[in-house]
Amino acid sequence: MLKKNKKFSVACIQMNSQANLHKNILFAKNKIIFASKKGAKLILLPENCFLMAKNNKQFLEFLTTEEHHPGVNEMKKIAKNLSVWIIIGSVNIQEKKKIFNRSILIDNTGKIKARYNKIHLFSAKLPNKKLYDEKKYFTPGKKACLTNLPWGKIGMTICYDLRFPHLYRKLARKGADFITVPSAFTKFTGEMHWHTLLKARAIETGCFIFAPAQFGNHPGKKQTYGHTLIIDPWGKIINECNKNNSVIISEINRKKVSMMRTSIPSLKLEKKF
Repeated sequence: MLKKNKKFSVACIQMNSQANLHKNILFAKNKIIFASKKGAKLILLPENCFLMAKNNKQFLEFLTTEEHHPGVNEMKKIAKNLSVWIIIGSVNIQEKKKIFNRSILIDNTGKIKARYNKIHLFSAKLPNKKLYDEKKYFTPGKKACLTNLPWGKIGMTICYDLRFPHLYRKLARKGADFITVPSAFTKFTGEMHWHTLLKARAIETGCFIFAPAQFGNHPGKKQTYGHTLIIDPWGKIINECNKNNSVIISEINRKKVSMMRTSIPSLKLEKKF
């Protein structure tokens, strides 16, 4: 069993992914190398990190199995070479006749440690008349994902999951110390909700929140909000990416999780109605 160290450095990479798969992979690789040199041991990429497709035709053209995905395979190599843990925020994976928006955790030997298929698919018509419908192609995941890191337990979520607090509460009650929220949050909703929702999820779970994000303009007239965040269990923003393509790195002390939950034992005292 791994001995859990209380402190480690985490890096969240903010991206402006475009329609060129190989350029996005190279960008992610270079930023991971940078973060590793700065001492990060856990490095996270945002949702759709390898491709923001310009249209449905391109989206379907680049679909592949996990085993054959060039981005997944490149991340496995670099994790092993640098001896770091990497979370691919999300990648589109085909399994038989189903397509999943999947987050993947790779350990420092280059092996896949955990997979999470996005449970809550974004289907909405926003007040700015933008229409989103992930249900058109994706199959929703069915299981929450919680797994061990050398520093504690991590729960994995993706973007729109953020609006469903019961998932986060479940992960926390099962022992999560950290929760990931890789996102491609729309600029319209992000300006109003991003910071508030992430801080709320941190406070109500007593977990660290790691939220790497997409930013800026993408193919297909998509706009994302950015503002990659690292938040402590008290809801304090300890790092935020206000630049464009950039990396934020913070030292994480797992002691803060138990301190918060001891001070405010809402998880322990929660009752079912």
